[in-house]
Amino acid sequence: MTPRPPSDDSTQKNGTPANEHESRPAVGGATGNGAPAEAAAAGRTAAKKAGAKKGTAKKTVAKKAVAKKTAAAAAAGATEAPAEEQAPVKKAAAKKASAKKTASAKKTASGRTTVKKVAAKKTGAKKTGAKKTTVKKVVVDRIAVDDAAADALTTADAGTAGITTDLPTDDAAATRTVTGRRAAPGAVLAERGPTVPAQGGPSGAAPVAPVPGPRAGTTGNSGPEAARIPEPRTPFSPAVDGGDRERLRHGTHHDPHSVLGAHPAPGGVVFRAFRPYALGVTVVTDELRAELHDDGDGFFSAVLPLRAVPDAYRLLIAYEETVQDTEDAYRFLPTIGEFDLHLLGEGRHEQLWQALGARPMEHQGVTGTAFTVWAPNARGVRLAGTFNFWDGTGFPMRSLGSSGVWELFVPSIHEGELYKFEIVRPDGTTTLRADPMARRTEVPPHTSSVVHASHYEWGDEEWLAHRADRPAHEAPFSVYEVHLPSWRPGLTYRELAEQLPAYVKDLGFTHVELMPVAEHPFGGSWGYQVTGFYAPTARLGSPDDFKYLIDALHRSGIGVIMDWVPAHFPKDDWALAEFDGRPLYEHEDPLRSAHPDWGTLEFDYGRREVRNFLVANAVYWCEEFHIDGLRVDAVASMLYLDYSREPGQWVPNEHGGRENLDAVAFLQEMNATLYRRVPGVVTIAEESTAWDGVTRATHHTGPGGFGGLGFGLKWNMGWMHDSLGYMSKDPVYRKHHHGEMTFSMVYAYSENYVLPISHDEVVHGKHSLVSKMPGDWWQQRANHRAYLGFMWAHPGKQLLFMGQEFAQGAEWSESHGPDWWLLDPAYGAEPDHRGVRDLVRDLNTVYRDTPALWERDTVPSGFSWVVGDAVEDNVLAFLRFGDDGPPLLAVSNFSPVVRHEYRFGVPDDVPAWQEVLNTDAADYGGGDIRTRHPVKPEALPWHGRPASVRLTLPPLATVWLRPA
Repeated sequence: MTPRPPSDDSTQKNGTPANEHESRPAVGGATGNGAPAEAAAAGRTAAKKAGAKKGTAKKTVAKKAVAKKTAAAAAAGATEAPAEEQAPVKKAAAKKASAKKTASAKKTASGRTTVKKVAAKKTGAKKTGAKKTTVKKVVVDRIAVDDAAADALTTADAGTAGITTDLPTDDAAATRTVTGRRAAPGAVLAERGPTVPAQGGPSGAAPVAPVPGPRAGTTGNSGPEAARIPEPRTPFSPAVDGGDRERLRHGTHHDPHSVLGAHPAPGGVVFRAFRPYALGVTVVTDELRAELHDDGDGFFSAVLPLRAVPDAYRLLIAYEETVQDTEDAYRFLPTIGEFDLHLLGEGRHEQLWQALGARPMEHQGVTGTAFTVWAPNARGVRLAGTFNFWDGTGFPMRSLGSSGVWELFVPSIHEGELYKFEIVRPDGTTTLRADPMARRTEVPPHTSSVVHASHYEWGDEEWLAHRADRPAHEAPFSVYEVHLPSWRPGLTYRELAEQLPAYVKDLGFTHVELMPVAEHPFGGSWGYQVTGFYAPTARLGSPDDFKYLIDALHRSGIGVIMDWVPAHFPKDDWALAEFDGRPLYEHEDPLRSAHPDWGTLEFDYGRREVRNFLVANAVYWCEEFHIDGLRVDAVASMLYLDYSREPGQWVPNEHGGRENLDAVAFLQEMNATLYRRVPGVVTIAEESTAWDGVTRATHHTGPGGFGGLGFGLKWNMGWMHDSLGYMSKDPVYRKHHHGEMTFSMVYAYSENYVLPISHDEVVHGKHSLVSKMPGDWWQQRANHRAYLGFMWAHPGKQLLFMGQEFAQGAEWSESHGPDWWLLDPAYGAEPDHRGVRDLVRDLNTVYRDTPALWERDTVPSGFSWVVGDAVEDNVLAFLRFGDDGPPLLAVSNFSPVVRHEYRFGVPDDVPAWQEVLNTDAADYGGGDIRTRHPVKPEALPWHGRPASVRLTLPPLATVWLRPA
């Protein structure tokens, strides 16, 4: 037969209807594929039957009102020729226009419309602390809708019935499905606004999408019965399929957002939720409210008749006694951008804390918290916390590709919530881990991370503006080391802010060094086994409270240094050790990971993400907390592969050496980054070996072939060890150890040094500083004072641990702190201790006012021996020089006898010398042997100098003199 051209109202493109409304055949006309109208109607009816509940839908008897021409056309179309070759049946009357065809088609389709309603059941749930939400549920078992109503509701999409936003408002119309689609058991009638039923059903009984009309002329593949049998079509099920379902249940799904949430689907938009223990889940949009079908195991789903995925919608999650009203976490885009992931992958994200961790924010117009964690070996990561009763099953996170980062934005989670990450390891087991990037933690021994956002407003602008005026190695720099929890036991950060700045300022120290700062599980470790690298210890308050303390110190003119521990971390199974089931932060080689001395793990400095974690951490403390310097702990253990290891327990580097090249590169990067980003900051290395170039610039190569490590200062552990060894000897034996007091000047300018009398020297049987000294109580205090005078005059910066400033006799203990009762006026020996503290105050005052003691600390021109070989006398004397100001003459007599008229060589350009400090003064508890009047030089060469002076030296004392 000759093909009949399509009419105006059924125009097709490439054989496909422009939309479903246009594809309906007119009475007596042919379908788009050549089938007559009656066959097409029968096909649509069959498709509707296939979607009936549990496959038991009643048949709808088509109205036999088709004209004879239509029947003839159907008969003529049922030939044995292939359907695509059949010519359409000619119309009986040319006067039948498109409108008449449409009306006839609608009449035919609606001739036997049967609606069966099932009584709705009511679900009421209380919403705690807010409002009571009552959801009325109308279960629509089966609805066939006439085409006229469908036209009023929809504009069809290709292949499926479309959805319009102009929905009816009456309940009857609102509960109709489009083109005969079945409503889900659980479609909801809203109390306000239109409600549209959802397509849904249990697994294996999913609703069927609309099916196009059948081809004519075949039964199976051929035969006349084909006109009454629709073509088979795979039904669309909104429920989560088996594979995704199992991965979500077991926490191993890499992309839960691709399954859960709202997605375009045949027939509208599919909504899926995974909420174990929920009794029901209802979707609420601006257009409708619909309850999702319970698919079992905590899964809920349905297809709702929406044209597109809504920009916003809410979930009402009903539990036994409450209803949670929340945004759907699985409708949001990632909160971390491609550039962040690129920087993280390169190991160059210098503000890593702004990309990872828990970050309260507004995202896509919704407030909540973004959670991100780096766990590249994990099979899956879920979020657990107080907000989900520590069951992370319903909060799976998505993997962001090869970055190893997992992410989830959770609406309505705000500050103060506790959380951890539930990680499925490669072997399938799970582990609950604290956030490595947590900005706040629970108070130990509790170990959860806490969602935190800072609201602190700083008041230290003046301090920061002048912090970089002079580099630390050319400025006065005397440090009071403080163990915060025990300095005044029981005080919080804010309470410490009322006492510590005033105390330190009164004593004249320029800086405090705080230990511990970063969170750690065991107080007895003094903070040197860190589990929360980005969180100040919660023992004393919140992160903002810690900022308050730093701000108070700055406003008092005191810089803040913190102990920083990038060398190792503990093995606690809730922290960093094998974080995602395999070595991650630690080295994968057991010989490189386990620290032999402390039972801890060493970082893998060769892994760029780990290096980034630590470099960004250094920047974090200085930028976010305005820290002025980092004292880096245990640098020597980082630099050497054989540190505390016997032969066979370590593997040489690629050049056959013992240097840890990865650690060298890390320290160089850390220092270079920090000095570039934070003007005025200083880094201090606790390094106990003769490594060359610790404080040399990173771009300057030394004789060993390495660039400098880039530190600003280095602890002079050699000076500390030697000088304390000398002072602990009885004066009668000191002449045999005289070189221990002078040897430090052999290497004094190889690095920029700090002279540390730190916490390490006054614990574990080493005795307090005054108790190291020989002799009776008077001699011990005299030695103590003389040693401090020698220390403050020696090239280098000074550091003194708390309690030593008033000659505490007992060792320090973190459990009770300094013995403040020694300064109680009611105590009989209080003047002895107060005198030592007064000396420390005066040492700092004269030190700060005398540029000769600090301007040229790191260059040989700032120092000159006067006498360094008076072995039998136990006497040392030297000159210190500044850039332009007057010199200072320091003389120490470490023998217990008075030395009268002791002659020293001096420059001839100083008219007279005036004593400015004497550790034997009565105010300090000494014998008060003083040189009270200026001393004029004599034109008598001595000690290789053109002039000399004669002084009376008090026993066990240090005297400072300046030009009068």
